[in-house]
Amino acid sequence: MLKLEIIQKKILNPEQLERYLAFWRFKAKKIVFTNGCFDFIHLGHIDYLIKAADLGDILLIGLNSDDSVRRLKGKDRPVNNEHARAMILASLSFVTGVIVFGEDTPYELIRTIKPDVLVKGNDYKIEEIAGHDIVLENGGQVITVDLLPGYSTTAFIEKLKKIER
Repeated sequence: MLKLEIIQKKILNPEQLERYLAFWRFKAKKIVFTNGCFDFIHLGHIDYLIKAADLGDILLIGLNSDDSVRRLKGKDRPVNNEHARAMILASLSFVTGVIVFGEDTPYELIRTIKPDVLVKGNDYKIEEIAGHDIVLENGGQVITVDLLPGYSTTAFIEKLKKIER
């Protein structure tokens, strides 16, 4: 199989996700889930995602759709479309799968996945994390990881705007 095909197969639709979840559960794999816009990948994202991947066997990323990003971040976002963002995330060796969702939060996606571990950055309190209730009710863990200081997509975009002027 070509490397491009391997990457493309990591971008999962709902039917594929269901099949993989059944297989991973049968194999007793520990499933970790995180989510975000991941508008353009920077060292802060890599650090965060590696920390998340280290918490289990399978790392699934819920990726906000373009419409969802616009609602959350404004009309000038995303910088990269959802296909580009999904391909970049899927190209990371420690990412098992990427699932695009159109809602503002991945609550329903978390209800489907029922991850063993739900991960967000430590800029969130556990009770603020969408789906924390589902994960905890199913015996899972909700973990916040330290973020790498000085890395923020919004800050990078602002810096680029200043350079442009």
